[in-house]
Amino acid sequence: MFNTILVVCSGNICRSPIAEAQLKAKLPTKTVLSAGTMAMVGDGADPLSIEVSAAQGLDLSAHRAQQLTLPLLQAADLVLTLDGSHNDWIHRRYPQFRGKVHKLGKWQQDADVPDPYRHPKALFEQVYQQMDTQVNLWLPRLK
Repeated sequence: MFNTILVVCSGNICRSPIAEAQLKAKLPTKTVLSAGTMAMVGDGADPLSIEVSAAQGLDLSAHRAQQLTLPLLQAADLVLTLDGSHNDWIHRRYPQFRGKVHKLGKWQQDADVPDPYRHPKALFEQVYQQMDTQVNLWLPRLK
């Protein structure tokens, strides 16, 4: 049912690369991608995202940020956003995809994931754990 999953945040260097890696590790038969609404196109993942993920056994070293585009949305069966601003961005530009756009935190009262960009490592660690919990809540619906 959900074979291609797209994770969306703002810059595509902090949150969405982590969530993408978490989903890929837990759903190895699925295609999982990430993109940003204001992507830092071509940039690697934030060093703290790389460090925090590596401590959990996930490698983000090959990640390169990409802008969210119509073809990416068309190819996705499910779009998981990290906060309400991403839903709003997609719904304003591409209302036809409203039915397949949900927050990663949907099963936690639609919780937003705070943006750790330019914040201390502790927030990256908190965000990692929050998204890991949210990914786990999606798993029964994605397998």
